[in-house]
Amino acid sequence: MKKIEIDDELYQYIASNTQSIGESASEILRRLLKLTPGTESKPVAQQEEKQVQEMAAESQTKTLSQPVKPAANVFNILNKEELAMQKGVVGRFLFILSALHRTHKSEFNNVLEIKGRDRIYFATSKNALLESGSSMNPKNIADSEYWVMTNSNTTRKKMMLHEVAKVLGYTDEAAEKIRDYL
Repeated sequence: MKKIEIDDELYQYIASNTQSIGESASEILRRLLKLTPGTESKPVAQQEEKQVQEMAAESQTKTLSQPVKPAANVFNILNKEELAMQKGVVGRFLFILSALHRTHKSEFNNVLEIKGRDRIYFATSKNALLESGSSMNPKNIADSEYWVMTNSNTTRKKMMLHEVAKVLGYTDEAAEKIRDYL
């Protein structure tokens, strides 16, 4: 298997076309491009031309018939393969929080309300977390201005993920699925 780099917009497009949890990027692309393992025999240019025409026709149909409203849903970008590549519980915890932030940038500040009995869990600076208690081990949530306390057990981290999902508007069932990714 080869690795490729793609920009964020393409990644979001691929992720938004996920039909089932755990579906790999390769599976999504094969479905979108209508490729099967035996499709390689056709000339690539011919395949690409046909695919572009089909995608254009599909796009035109959607535009004419009804507006497509994208739903902000972390399940569209969470990929079990990428999640499995994260190092340990803290790595998966930060990965899930980053996915939630990317999906809900404008509402993510609501996580600042989530607190423990004696300390805060989230802040917009490392120092704010360090000042709120000892042994916080603050970590930055990738590509965000938010920091999270990571020196807690896995059960506490699961509770935090559940609460984050709830303040971002997920149902109890969806929040439990997010929590169980950890």
